[in-house]
Amino acid sequence: MMAPQAGPRIRIAFLGASHPHAAAKVLITLKSPDWELVGVCEPDRPVMARYAQAGVAELTRAQVLEDPSIQVIAVCSDVPHHAAGAKAALEAGKHIHWEKQPATNMAGFRAVLEVAARKKLLYQMGYMWRHNPAINAALAAARAGWLGEIFFVRGTMNAQIGDEMRRAEARFAGGQMFDLAGHMLDPIVRMMGRPRRVTPYLHRGLRPDDTLMDNTLAVLEWPQAIGTFSSASMHPRFLPYRTLEFVGTKGTAVVQPIEPPSLHIDLSSPAGPYQAGPQKISYTYTRYVDDFVELAAAVRGERKLPVTPEEELAVQETLLRAGGMDA
Repeated sequence: MMAPQAGPRIRIAFLGASHPHAAAKVLITLKSPDWELVGVCEPDRPVMARYAQAGVAELTRAQVLEDPSIQVIAVCSDVPHHAAGAKAALEAGKHIHWEKQPATNMAGFRAVLEVAARKKLLYQMGYMWRHNPAINAALAAARAGWLGEIFFVRGTMNAQIGDEMRRAEARFAGGQMFDLAGHMLDPIVRMMGRPRRVTPYLHRGLRPDDTLMDNTLAVLEWPQAIGTFSSASMHPRFLPYRTLEFVGTKGTAVVQPIEPPSLHIDLSSPAGPYQAGPQKISYTYTRYVDDFVELAAAVRGERKLPVTPEEELAVQETLLRAGGMDA
């Protein structure tokens, strides 16, 4: 886990805070020595009431966008408003933390990146496993060649969701795939590059009473490799079975469970810090904390955000293709 940086606290506000990840992120900015939380703009009254009870100030949209002392805006609204909120924040001259799913089409996504580039502002995606140590250890092993030539990648990220979340996800053609795939397609695409072909399989499962595509699979193809990602919404005790796997000609790296992180690596010969044969390494990790440490350091000019615009575009395009949506 990254250590908070010494330096002036950075003033941050939330433009929307109804996203399922928002409450934890508000709490982090309340407690972190890096951040000074100015407040939250959230039109959903019951949601805003919960923040107010925790002592968080309620702000108007104008206060968030027009206060010159606010340097960063976290866009954690309902998903259909993410791209518009991100663009408005950047146009107002603020760096952004941009919650997943960042946009529902490529046009909206590209419009946000264009404003960021034009105004030379930072945007950090809300993919929650970019600092997961087991995932990053698997990526490091693959990039270093310790696994040999990667020929197969597999990801599984199931959930068990209730009626309210089913209705929310059913608004999008990609359904469960669109909701969860980004977190795992993010490391896969950053490792393997843009797939030349993505074939979605989107099924309605055991619930005929709604339109949610809740049992989903995508097949990804690269010149020398294939991969799969699957996500279903009716899996009990799903957390231990979320898995990311890279298979190469010299070995295999499997992250399971992803939380708490555990890397299983099996090499045909010693490489890097690893011996030959199977071994397991466990890590500690708390979602979101390192993301905000990283963002604070980037705002202060102490480091660059590690993911390039080209990588962000490839991840977003692959997410939409996997969900059978506009790409």
